[in-house]
Amino acid sequence: MGLLRCHHRARPCSGSRRAPGKRGSDAQGLGRSRGGLSAKIHLICDALGNPVRLLAGPRQQGDVLRAAELIEGLACGHVIADRADDAEHFHDTVLDAEAIPMVPPRPNRCRPHAFDHILYKERNLVERCFAKLKQFRRVATRYDKLLGKSTGFATVAAICIWLR
Repeated sequence: MGLLRCHHRARPCSGSRRAPGKRGSDAQGLGRSRGGLSAKIHLICDALGNPVRLLAGPRQQGDVLRAAELIEGLACGHVIADRADDAEHFHDTVLDAEAIPMVPPRPNRCRPHAFDHILYKERNLVERCFAKLKQFRRVATRYDKLLGKSTGFATVAAICIWLR
């Protein structure tokens, strides 16, 4: 027998409510952007510009929050990141991984870190790697809005890049 609903009340009976966090945009990894709800791809590449590791998260989430997760367990000599990744916790994570951080300091930083301008020019490898991924139409136009599907097709595109 089903639950009774009292029609004089504005809300449904308490038996049909779902537990919080089980559904919705947070559970699916969606985030707000100009184009609507979608997922964001975080990427790390090697010295040849080939993708090494992909992570996806909500669109509004900053890169520095997932950056430590990207370099975790990788043996690297230098970690080149953009100015948005200039945070003390990420800098400490890179040093703990026995790598040299090449992150330009933010203008408002009290104690700016030194970095090599010449080596920082190699950061364009990541941008070129994203350009290679966006040659795959499904990844570029973000047809798949859900986190699992967008990560899966980005991984397939990365495998195709490695096989070329």
